[in-house]
Amino acid sequence: MSTRSDLLGTAELLLRTKGYAAFSYADLADEIGIKKASIHHHFPTKEGLGIAVIESYLFRFEKNLELINEKSSDTIVRLEEFCKLFVDSSKNGMLPLCGALAAELSALPDSLKELTRKFFEIHLAWLESNLLLGQSERVIKGDVNPKAVSRAILSLLEGSSFVSWALSDTVVDQSGFDLILNSIIRS
Repeated sequence: MSTRSDLLGTAELLLRTKGYAAFSYADLADEIGIKKASIHHHFPTKEGLGIAVIESYLFRFEKNLELINEKSSDTIVRLEEFCKLFVDSSKNGMLPLCGALAAELSALPDSLKELTRKFFEIHLAWLESNLLLGQSERVIKGDVNPKAVSRAILSLLEGSSFVSWALSDTVVDQSGFDLILNSIIRS
């Protein structure tokens, strides 16, 4: 891997385990084994590094959502796969990137605030479109409000991730997700 790729990967890990405000270029240099000046060569500012990390992550995340849609036409399977993204983060000892950023929103530069907002909007739009699809296929109850349920699912998964993080669990508790899912499935 290139130094730039190493920097992006390690910075993402630090963002998801320490937070934006809690890591420095010195931490990054120590993790990778390079001088801080080398980091500044690739990313003159921490904000620029943060933007690059989030944009890279967003690209991969959107590809993951597309892959979920391509792998299965079953709305329930798609929603379960979405949930697994959060479980996998927890198993790897990391917070979801969007949640970690949102926790520090007031301390983030405006550019990172905007990307964080966009990140949540991508989650919600994907969930809502899949719930609408499920309704059109008569898999999801017709009286379900897709916008409200999308927000509830995302809130539950983000919140469960933080609870697991605080308790040093390695798996996000899916019981709340299963409860929501079971309440919206057409019987």
